[in-house]
Formats: sequence, C-alpha cells, structure tokens
Amino acid sequence: MRWRGNRKSSNVEDRRSMRVSGVGGGGGGGMIRLLPMVFKFLGLKGTVILVACVGGYGLMTGNLGNMLSMLGGQQATSTSVSQVPIQEDTAEKELVYFVSVILADTEETWNTLFQSKGKTYQEPTLVLFRDSVKSACGMAQSAMGPFYCPGDQQVYIDLGFYDQLKNRYKAPGDFAQAYVIAHEVGHHIQTLEGTSRKVHAARSKLGKVEGNKLSVLQELQADCLAGVWTNHANNTRQLLEVGDIEEGLTAASAIGDDTLQKQSQGHVSPDSFTHGSSEQRVKWFKVGLESGDMDSCDTFKNHKL
Repeated sequence: MRWRGNRKSSNVEDRRSMRVSGVGGGGGGGMIRLLPMVFKFLGLKGTVILVACVGGYGLMTGNLGNMLSMLGGQQATSTSVSQVPIQEDTAEKELVYFVSVILADTEETWNTLFQSKGKTYQEPTLVLFRDSVKSACGMAQSAMGPFYCPGDQQVYIDLGFYDQLKNRYKAPGDFAQAYVIAHEVGHHIQTLEGTSRKVHAARSKLGKVEGNKLSVLQELQADCLAGVWTNHANNTRQLLEVGDIEEGLTAASAIGDDTLQKQSQGHVSPDSFTHGSSEQRVKWFKVGLESGDMDSCDTFKNHKL
C-alpha cells in the first residue's frame, strides 16, 4: 500500500499505557490467541460475561453491541486502572503510524460519500489498547480481537492481533491489516445509518439460530462497506499496490466462520455462524470493491428489519 507520508487521523486515542485489573479470566493478546478456549470479559453495567466460543471458536472482528446481545452474565468483580510506561519496538511504532493513516483515509472516503447524500459523517475514534480496555459497552479483553462499540462510537484494537492474523492465519500484508480497520469502520457506518439499532431490535425477538443469521448479514455488510472504502481509496488516492487486493481477500477468507470451525473443531456448524463463511465474506467484500457504492451493500434485502 502507498500509505507512508499520508495524513494521520487526529481521532486516535492511545490507551496502551493503561492496565485494567479485576477484569475476570482470560489472557491478553490478539483476538485469535485463545481459540478455541473460553475467555471472559466484563460486560455492560458491571457484568462479567462468559463467552463460550460458539461452535468451538472465537468471535471475529465484530460489533461488540451485537456480541453482548447474545450473551448472559453473572456479578462482576471490581476493577482498577493503573498507568505503566509504553514499551514499543520499531515495528509497533510503525503500526501505530499505519493505523492512524488508514483511519484518516476512511475519513476521507466516508466524509465524501455522506456529503454526496446530503449527510454529515461523524468520524469515529480509534482506541489503541493492550490486554484489556474499558469501553461504553463494558470491559473487553484482547482475546475478543478488534471490535466496534456503538455505545461510544469507537473502534478498539490491540495491535498484537496483527501478529495472529499474519502468523497463525496466514493473512499477512498491510492491506490485510487495513481491511480489519475498514471492517470495524463499516460497523460505525451501520450505527450512523440506524442499521445496528434495527438489527438489535429484530434479534431480540428471534431465537438463537435466526438471530445468528441477522448477525451474519450485519457482518457481511461491514465487509462490503470495507470494499467500498477500498474502491474509493484506490480510485481517488491510488492507495493500492499489486497484490493488495489478494491480501484483503485472504484475510476475509481466513476469518470466515467455516474456516475457523474446521481448524478448531474439525467440522462446520452453519447454524452457529455469526460472521459468515469464507466464501460469503469474500463475495461481499468484492461487491463493495467493484461497485464503490454503499447502496450495493444491502445484505438485508430479503430480510425486513
């Protein structure tokens, strides 16, 4: 990607120096590190929510509001926050720079597209953290991976996730990393457009299987919106280089529900899908990429919300 030297976003909040204790079980690290183990995080209003990996695998790059709506909990322990010096190597400094530039590029695209529809785009904040973090959706651990919280309209990421994406799931490259940010920003678009609210309301009236289907459609739409950003970033600012699209497609495929289930439990359970199959994720990313039109990302076309 041709990103070096481009504008950095001012909407990045660095909380890597903050350490939260009393969050409950589960270790730190990237989203995939604990697969297929069970991990914990603190939920809304001081609730500890035990997340059993659905079908034996973890939750991928998701909307924390959706995740919380699927879970139950028990009373939480108290938490405390302390400050520690930020220790980062050259590679991590480069990643901080990188995600700041990618976030700025998504701002360019979505400000332009919203203006074309007579709307004003409200830019999200990207929060960098390590191990665990407090959001308006509650406390979350790195094991959840990158996520978006509709309560504060912020994207959260522990940069250690990218090591897992590259090394364990064989999806290396800077565009694969950018796709993750663009997907989470896609969830922000859904919040601004009212889609997330409608999905949450609809899922509350459905059983688990049907509710999971709506969750899949929401995740696939976020993939499509990531493709829309890619289209505009390249056509307007020539951000992409040879091989970048393939990196994005590899990342989309690597975190498909069926691929993860096969790796963790040896078989596929479609009724437990929450993010979509590898084929679906690749398909909808391509839809947005080829059209460059957010209206093409109507994954809910045959489902009334």
